[in-house]
Amino acid sequence: MEIAIRPKLDRAAVEAIAREHLPGPVEVVGHEEFKDGFFNAAHALELADGRHVVVKVAPDKDLKLLRYEVDLMATEIECFERGLAAGVPMPALHYGDPEGGVMIIDRLKGVTLAKAGKDIPEKERIALRREIGELSARFATVTGERFGYPRKDGRTAADSWSASFQAMIDDVLADIAENGSPLPRPAEEIRALVAAEKDLLDEVERPALVHFDLWDGNIFVVQDESGWRVEAFIDGERALYGDPIAEVVSLAFGSDAEQAAAVEGFLGRGMTPGEERRLALYRVYLMLILIAECEVRGFDDEQTEHQRGWSTESLVKNLALLEG
Repeated sequence: MEIAIRPKLDRAAVEAIAREHLPGPVEVVGHEEFKDGFFNAAHALELADGRHVVVKVAPDKDLKLLRYEVDLMATEIECFERGLAAGVPMPALHYGDPEGGVMIIDRLKGVTLAKAGKDIPEKERIALRREIGELSARFATVTGERFGYPRKDGRTAADSWSASFQAMIDDVLADIAENGSPLPRPAEEIRALVAAEKDLLDEVERPALVHFDLWDGNIFVVQDESGWRVEAFIDGERALYGDPIAEVVSLAFGSDAEQAAAVEGFLGRGMTPGEERRLALYRVYLMLILIAECEVRGFDDEQTEHQRGWSTESLVKNLALLEG
């Protein structure tokens, strides 16, 4: 799929980046462009010495982006560095330039869970979801200096989770108003519903690292003699410091049994009523992002209609849960 903001790079440009930033002689013998991402350009290179790497390049800073999307490459590099240090399975980071918007990582050997899922027996999928929960919980062991996105201008950063999350909601609602994206409810009603949960949000006292994009397309799995297992997580550009429960937005996927296994793996227990309510808030936020981004990604009409449709449906459902 062609995405308007995704950089367009030819093979020569990608090879030049690799030669400039990788050690040793860099002789490229294979190239593949990945076109399933919605933001960064990503190109795989096979080198003559056996190395397999992926070069990622961020969109031009002068393009129209959503407010939270500023410095996303810097965010992703920080997520990789801190996640790897905490034992999260992620590709090795060979080079990262937050200012230049470039990173080079190992290419993984497995496939995404989105591609493999239908071929995995249900019993193994449940075990895999539990493992995903356990491994992704390592992100939450990392503590940030303040709540919010780790961008250098400090936008959305705050000493309380309620203040930071409200700023995040305000930003995406401003994006929606600016771009004319349709909402099922007035923005002020949505803003008020979030503001009413200040005390609940402030039960979160530590700004934990949250990947916030662990859907099946960002989880790589491999199969060996003992079955399917997690190889690594990728794409940390949506990472933030906040409530670990926000990770469950993407983790709780699949059948009821799979969702329960993911939560059990992540928390070591089920969720409390307060956590379930906070989770509804984070689903509201993600659905607002998915509605807002249709206007800046350059989606075709079919993709726009599809994404707006299911994200709006989920938004309505979770707003109703908050009102209830």
